[in-house]
Amino acid sequence: MDFLEFMKYYQIRCEDLMKDFIEKKAPSFPSRLSEAMAYALFAGGKRLRPLLVYGAGTLYQVPHELLDPLAMAVEFIHTYSLIHDDLPAMDDDDLRRGRPACHIAYDEATAILAGDALQCLAFEALSESQSVLPPKIQLEIIHRLAVSIGQRGMALGQMLDLIASDAFMEVEALNRIHELKTGALIQTSLIMGAKANPSVFSEDISYLEEVGYWLGLGFQIRDDLLDVTGTTEQLGKPQGSDHLNEKITYPVLMGMEAAEAQAHFCFQQAENALKKINGNTHMLHSLGEYLIIRDK
Repeated sequence: MDFLEFMKYYQIRCEDLMKDFIEKKAPSFPSRLSEAMAYALFAGGKRLRPLLVYGAGTLYQVPHELLDPLAMAVEFIHTYSLIHDDLPAMDDDDLRRGRPACHIAYDEATAILAGDALQCLAFEALSESQSVLPPKIQLEIIHRLAVSIGQRGMALGQMLDLIASDAFMEVEALNRIHELKTGALIQTSLIMGAKANPSVFSEDISYLEEVGYWLGLGFQIRDDLLDVTGTTEQLGKPQGSDHLNEKITYPVLMGMEAAEAQAHFCFQQAENALKKINGNTHMLHSLGEYLIIRDK
């Protein structure tokens, strides 16, 4: 299948799997918590991180049934992070994916708990996959995801972002923030998909680490650029929200032209790393292009 077919197929597949899973795990009685979780989860996201799982898994001939719980897990984690990012104590955004953020549609306490529950749901999905994944591989994947989102990964990146001061910020420091806040989960999505094949070479894991690093940075630079050039309708969140919240971004530090050039540099570096891998990397190339060379 070509890239657009791949993207549509796995977006729909992941969406259907998550709906079945979240319904199966919901309590037997009506729950405001479950409603808030579903509200945030099924708001029309692009499912980019699941696509990276499927893309890397496909490269190593992993059946998609083995990749399904991994794809669900990274999207549960991503959605939890968006719910928490939007909170007044964090990025303080009222709009997400074109509609009121979870804490606006419900309330702050419910949004916090919905994020917490989605994080737990990710590990529930992974820990139930022992029937299809070897236990050793399952444990490696769970460990990798846990590290990437905790005090050495996404949570640390968010903390660094909150305390960042533009008076002392340099591009290298901003890279470090987004390597953790945004890039860690992008990188881990690739690694999880590849590790579902127990025979994958350690050298290939290293190359995918490199690919994921550059894709994560390039994705964030593009996101910062779109905050300036995009519309609220295109972005699904308020245009210019970074500026209004006085966020430190790549266009602020580098200027628009240099930031655009840096995004393309990141894509090229990811391409160079992909070329080190033996196999058909066309789908990962297309995914990288979609992440970094996009208009919304």
